[in-house]
Amino acid sequence: MQITTEQLFDNARTHNAWQDRPVPDALLHRLYDWMKWGPTSANCSPARIVFVTSPEAKARLLPCLSEGNRAKTAAAPVTAIIGMDLAFYEKLPQLFPHNPQARTWFEGQPEVIQATALRNASLQGGYFIMAARALGLDCGPMSGFDAAAVDAVFWAGTTVRTNFLCNLGYGDPAGLFPRSPRLAFDEACRIV
Repeated sequence: MQITTEQLFDNARTHNAWQDRPVPDALLHRLYDWMKWGPTSANCSPARIVFVTSPEAKARLLPCLSEGNRAKTAAAPVTAIIGMDLAFYEKLPQLFPHNPQARTWFEGQPEVIQATALRNASLQGGYFIMAARALGLDCGPMSGFDAAAVDAVFWAGTTVRTNFLCNLGYGDPAGLFPRSPRLAFDEACRIV
């Protein structure tokens, strides 16, 4: 499989319309298997994902979304709920074995836990999108949902909280908007 920058960046778009084409579970497994290798601080890996694929699960998700996100999410073959586990540090003995004391960096420090989980789960969300694109899937990442409602439906009784949602599948190019501009280097960057 040859993966190109066109596939990952230049020609990749945020999709809002979807072909009626299923995404096999095996491809979702492969997506995670690629995504998980992206770096996180102390290999903390706080991202947790629920792949919403069944009509029953979609019916539970749709009321949690803003009106503008419901139709496109209903049409998407998969909606990934990218969460962040606020007890990620409990896995550090497994994930960061060369420092058995790594858990103590976080225990009892909710602000450090929250910042670390959000930062690193967001990084993992970026890796998720790149892995999906590399596998030939199109993505529609989004905000525009009631996080507390999504948490109550999909993460109840856990330490996981929702970060963002990402529709997945095979996009319908007819539903694309013209490409929006981006900031130029000098507008977004400085070299010091």
